[in-house]
Amino acid sequence: MSPHFRRVWAWPAALSALSATGLFSALVSDAWGDVWAWLALGLPLAVMARHALRRAP
Repeated sequence: MSPHFRRVWAWPAALSALSATGLFSALVSDAWGDVWAWLALGLPLAVMARHALRRAP
């Protein structure tokens, strides 16, 4: 893989993997799994909100 490919797709791939683990955890676990699900699904939302609300230079 080229460095450009990794630079462009590294964060989206990490956020999608985080979301997938959060969704799976929400479906099959209790207690700490619910906490992980909230964190894993909330972090990508926070990243999107941060970029959406950021002012243009």
